[in-house]
Amino acid sequence: MMNHAVPAPETALKTSALDAGAAGKSVAKAPAKSPAQKALEKLGLRRDIDLALHLPLRYEDETRIVRLADARDGELVQFEGQVMHSEIQIRSRRQLLVTVDDGSETCLLRFLNFYPSHQKTLSVGARVRVRGEIRGGFIGREIVHPQFKLAGGELPGALTPVYPTSAGLPQLYLRKAVLSGLSRADLSETIPAQFLDQKMPQPLCSLREALQFLHHPSPDVVLQTLEDRSHPAWQRLKAEELLAQQLSQLQARRVRAAMRAPALNGPLMRGTQCTLQEQLLERLPFRLTAAQQRVGAEIEIDLKKSIPMHRLLQGDVGAGKTVVAALAAARCIDAGWQCALMAPTEILAEQHFRKLIGWLEPLGITTAWLTGSQKTKERREMLALIASGQAGLVIGTHAVIQDKVRFKNLALAIIDEQHRFGVAQRLALRSKMNHDSSKMTEGGQEPHLLMMTATPIPRTLAMSYYADLDVSTLDELPPGRTPIVTKVVSDARRDEVIARIRGQLAEGRQIYWVCPLIEESESIDLVNATQTHEALSAALPGLMIGLLHSRMPVAEKKAVMSLFTGGQMGVLVSTTVIEVGVDVPNASLMVIEHAERFGLSQLHQLRGRVGRGAAASACVLLYSTGDAPRLGEVARARLKAMVETNDGFEIARRDLEIRGPGEFLGARQSGAPLLRFADLTTDAELLAWARDLAPLMLDQYDELAERHVLRWLGGKAEFLKA
Repeated sequence: MMNHAVPAPETALKTSALDAGAAGKSVAKAPAKSPAQKALEKLGLRRDIDLALHLPLRYEDETRIVRLADARDGELVQFEGQVMHSEIQIRSRRQLLVTVDDGSETCLLRFLNFYPSHQKTLSVGARVRVRGEIRGGFIGREIVHPQFKLAGGELPGALTPVYPTSAGLPQLYLRKAVLSGLSRADLSETIPAQFLDQKMPQPLCSLREALQFLHHPSPDVVLQTLEDRSHPAWQRLKAEELLAQQLSQLQARRVRAAMRAPALNGPLMRGTQCTLQEQLLERLPFRLTAAQQRVGAEIEIDLKKSIPMHRLLQGDVGAGKTVVAALAAARCIDAGWQCALMAPTEILAEQHFRKLIGWLEPLGITTAWLTGSQKTKERREMLALIASGQAGLVIGTHAVIQDKVRFKNLALAIIDEQHRFGVAQRLALRSKMNHDSSKMTEGGQEPHLLMMTATPIPRTLAMSYYADLDVSTLDELPPGRTPIVTKVVSDARRDEVIARIRGQLAEGRQIYWVCPLIEESESIDLVNATQTHEALSAALPGLMIGLLHSRMPVAEKKAVMSLFTGGQMGVLVSTTVIEVGVDVPNASLMVIEHAERFGLSQLHQLRGRVGRGAAASACVLLYSTGDAPRLGEVARARLKAMVETNDGFEIARRDLEIRGPGEFLGARQSGAPLLRFADLTTDAELLAWARDLAPLMLDQYDELAERHVLRWLGGKAEFLKA
């Protein structure tokens, strides 16, 4: 079909494709790049193998010619006919109108934008091949902006691919580029044949056969198998991709196993005195759960080794991750080293600071506090404590990884809500040991790394994106946590919700009211936090109602939180800055405004701010009906899940089903390549196969394994080591 002003693909391929057999090498740069070449690079299509793996979004069937008389309105058709009439019409706007007769019926072709070349090809008497969506019009059937070319030549023998593209990259150019890359790419097998035959759900074709078929499938293929990616060709690609991911994760794990970290075996010159861990356990006003004891033991075993710990501690909201982190910090400090804890927000960091200082300062541990909002004098004092080693524990936000922060002997890095930090930030914290510690310079050692998350990781994610980590799970809540009743309520019943708040306040309880925005948006008409605060203040006169959002000055935020945590403030209207870290046992009611706008894991995190005391607690999901009284399917699924379960692991499983791994993973995807083809919810068998095969490949066919990872991930695999 006709495409105008398409640059020759050979020019682009000089810079976008590799020489044959060099699938892993960079492309030599040409002196000047065309817009199409730049568009190819923007899509990440720099190597032959990149082009070969750039698969179609959908297909068009150009293998058949139909009669206009047999075509149905709304159908995508291809027909051939003679141009009977062609004119430029100027009424409300200039347009080209062309009438074509195929012998069974006529059809009007309407072009709102056109070029002289259109008129030349579509001149009266010309026989043309036309493709487009046919519809009934006032003067008969018509197609708006169809594809067209002069008739003649054989019909294609395969479906026509339609590729993901970007501005400045026409389909015709991209098709030729992909075809050229596919012909040159090194598609030699990297998976030994015996492994392809073992434990596979179905026999698989070769990689070359799979790619050639997916780029140009035969017309008789069942389209559903291409759309749902169940065709054997798709299965081969998904198996290859999953294996590349498993290999890269296992490589990262083995690289770390060859590194060295300080073995934190016990107290430094403490004699017969109790260890700091034992003293901390004695001072705690509660007993550890069995899960906390088990996880604490797992971490202790890691810290005793001279191999860097790389462990993810996951647990539901309120499962007690902070005390486990405190015990790990106590072991580190007791052995004469420093520990750093980094949190994504100042509110969460301060929550940790207050809790840990209350537990550890009585044991003689000095704790330093670092945030971006500190005054110069206080910050200078904190930096001195850290550099001298006097501060055994350092707690803060991103400020902990700034260049001016120098540790004397950092041995343990703890990152809370790790999914909110990018790869570079995690690497920066780990590098603090190598750059700053005199004890580390001799062996180039690394700190132990403990990452924590209150968003439980579904099993399939743990097997894939977190395969390079050891995962500890707190699957038991401490006693005293009351079940939270969750209700979905239309905002038409707002007055009833406010009446419920009055009742809770009368009983001496406290309430959160969470809003998604802090100011009006022209595109999304949501009630903002400021307006809600004003409305609640008017509805509840004489009561202290606070307002908290991210744009407030730090001092003002602290003052508001102090009043709420101290019990003087009955209602706190807030944005999601209170999603994690806020612990007010007296809070018994959570109202979430426009709950349909929040993600499932975020709703669960917010709900976890209540039910932290002995009082019966509730979470009201207030959704907006607006002009559409029915919720969307995805929003309905989220709210239904919230009502049906309080189990964070079940919430995480459903969230993965709704959102997919890309959104679920958050900032871990920064640098870590996400799966393009495989689907963890449907390809569990292939994932298990790849997981079992990866260590065999690395042990028995290390060169093939390296080629396989390079083919699929290129340089991106390095980021998985973070």
